[in-house]
Amino acid sequence: MVLSHHAVDTPVFMPVGTQGTLKGMTPKQLEDMDCQIMLGNAYHLGNRPGCTILEKAGGLHKFMAGGFQMVSLLKLAEITEEGVKFQSPHDGSEMLLTPEHSIAIQNTIGADIIMQLDDVVHSTVTGARVEEAMWRTVRWLDRCIAAHKHKHSQSLFAIVQGGLQVELRKKCVEALIQRDMPGYAIGGLSGGEEKDVFWRMVSICTDMLPTDKPRYLMGVGFAVDLVVCSALGVDMYDCVFPTRTARFGSALVPWGQLNLKAKEFAVDFNPIDPNCRCSTCVLHSRAALHVLLVQGEPVACNLMTVHNIHYQLTLMKELRKSIIEQRFPQFIQEFMDMQYPEGNYEPWAVNALASVNVHLTKP
Repeated sequence: MVLSHHAVDTPVFMPVGTQGTLKGMTPKQLEDMDCQIMLGNAYHLGNRPGCTILEKAGGLHKFMAGGFQMVSLLKLAEITEEGVKFQSPHDGSEMLLTPEHSIAIQNTIGADIIMQLDDVVHSTVTGARVEEAMWRTVRWLDRCIAAHKHKHSQSLFAIVQGGLQVELRKKCVEALIQRDMPGYAIGGLSGGEEKDVFWRMVSICTDMLPTDKPRYLMGVGFAVDLVVCSALGVDMYDCVFPTRTARFGSALVPWGQLNLKAKEFAVDFNPIDPNCRCSTCVLHSRAALHVLLVQGEPVACNLMTVHNIHYQLTLMKELRKSIIEQRFPQFIQEFMDMQYPEGNYEPWAVNALASVNVHLTKP
């Protein structure tokens, strides 16, 4: 995927930096990990530092040190046909975010990929509200397209809505691909719905979306989800999970997670993962991290976040390598065997992989 500031290898996981930077990591640390793209939040950046400062700085890429792409997203509040009403978390003031204003903010931010304003409903909502939100999302896309001033330097992605209703998802995809967008996101999932429904919604969208355009599954970041959904044809992901779980003392490893606050790690002098080459694993033991976490030392957040982001980026790098080397099914089998050594794979994952002719065999 070639963007204005960088070429991005896909499938890719995008760390989330709401204010343009990751909590617990410096831009240089991300750059050293070969992080090619990260995600920012247009609403928060539009509030602080604000469009005026960002415009004077020449956009977010120049405002903050580091050469990554910023992907802009928006969060939800009260909705009317005109737009989305937000209450500022900073001063409580109300802000009406219209499709036109959302694009103006993102044009100023200068993100390589910008997102349409969409009408989001919780994934478990049913009834007329779901269809209303889907068609409003399509109408708002047209307003976003009309307002977009930097079509050659910023790629505007459409967002597929439709809840958990197959026909609505299909209708939405059909309407969006008529607009011939640079890329398409799958929104409104990963909100508590059953996993067997989740993957089917993803599959319906990827089956219909153009194969020559990026397909971005919003808000997904668990390792198993990344591997399975990549098999279903997804190219891009974002999620706060690896950074948020790091702050709670949980380390991501190929066989699951380690809660390093647990007493068992107080005298464990092994690295988090003996095969991990991140700076945290090279320089610090589980016991050392346990002490820092239990004492609430701020540096613990940095060390844990470095490891978790390195894990996510390495997972995707190995996944891409297996695709290039035409051994992706073998990679999936090895990954799943590491996650589920007893062979007790999640049924939804088995079903999803079988739908693309990848059949897991128990060890």
